[in-house]
Amino acid sequence: MRFLAPALLTAAFALPAQAAVPCGGEFGDWVAAMKAEAIAQGKPAEVVEDFFAGVRQDAAVLKADRSQGVFRKSFLEFSQSLISKDRMVRGRANADQWDAVFDRAEAEYGIPRGILLAFWAFETDYGAVQGDFNTRNALVTLAHDCRRPDLFQPQVMAALEMFRLGEFDLATTGAWAGEIGMVQMLPGDILERGVDGDGDGLVTLKTSVPDALLSGARMLQHHGWRAGEPWLQEIVLPETFDWSLTGLDEAMPVEQWAAMGVQLREGVLPMGLEASILLPQGRKGPAFLAYPNFKTLFNWNKSFVYVTTAAYFATRLSGAQPYLAGSPDPALSSDQMKALQEKLVALGHDVGEVDGILGAGTRVAVQKEQVRLGLPADAWPTTELLELLG
Repeated sequence: MRFLAPALLTAAFALPAQAAVPCGGEFGDWVAAMKAEAIAQGKPAEVVEDFFAGVRQDAAVLKADRSQGVFRKSFLEFSQSLISKDRMVRGRANADQWDAVFDRAEAEYGIPRGILLAFWAFETDYGAVQGDFNTRNALVTLAHDCRRPDLFQPQVMAALEMFRLGEFDLATTGAWAGEIGMVQMLPGDILERGVDGDGDGLVTLKTSVPDALLSGARMLQHHGWRAGEPWLQEIVLPETFDWSLTGLDEAMPVEQWAAMGVQLREGVLPMGLEASILLPQGRKGPAFLAYPNFKTLFNWNKSFVYVTTAAYFATRLSGAQPYLAGSPDPALSSDQMKALQEKLVALGHDVGEVDGILGAGTRVAVQKEQVRLGLPADAWPTTELLELLG
């Protein structure tokens, strides 16, 4: 695999903003259209033919894309299933083993080791489980599918460019969504932000820990991570708090939160920053201050529960205590959540896809309805709310 310097990476390949080839239809016809588009973009015809030779749809990829049931878990369920004593111990051991690499990631890109360790752990269990889906077939399958062609067609072209450079093997395997390596990066991100961390002239995210960690750090820096600032801190709130002020859409200076009685569970509030109050399971569960750095993590993964869990795990790896779990109201079942989303849509709210997952849009809509109905507006859906909307 040949390494290009960062400036050359950006110049050599730019991801288009949208799908260039209409999605769906007969797969062979679609592949032919993608070949034509690649050649029109200046790729050598023989390289294009070699890249697409033998490509096939992968039904298992589509099944995985449609059944991400893990994200239907609540924050407490998800975090308790992913954060084990063993994972904590191995995280600290990896922090010691790769101490110089983590120091470099923070010095050059501003990314603390806790964040990189958390994503390394959750994405591939510290590199042990990187996925066994054929990456080319996965990307092409998702690019042909009409759910997210704007995301995946450019990634096919990025993989083709890596193939042209000799940096992508057609037998490469990874996650079902086409991510590659220890920290699971898409081809476009590898092309634009890959780092040769071990100095061997290659960018090999599957086998080189320095390459993987520094590439992940550079990607987070690109997405706006602010060096030296926190990302998530557990807080204690007064019982009389105005719950309608919580949520990622509401940010205030820390000084204002302090004046309302917000206190860190441990340590001193970092004055001079803006933050939002995050209640992953409502006012009866854990509470956090979420800073601007927290929001940059959604560029790595769009799932609210995943990002919140990764950010929390990063605080644990950095020395924080386990959260106060509290006693939240029971989570709605998947069917109940879908029913709630349908009611919210009927009331004019935009919740995105009616999928039974408590995402950001559903949380905002729930909070608005709680305000309207005079309920504690903590954005946590309950059976009481479902019944009132019925």
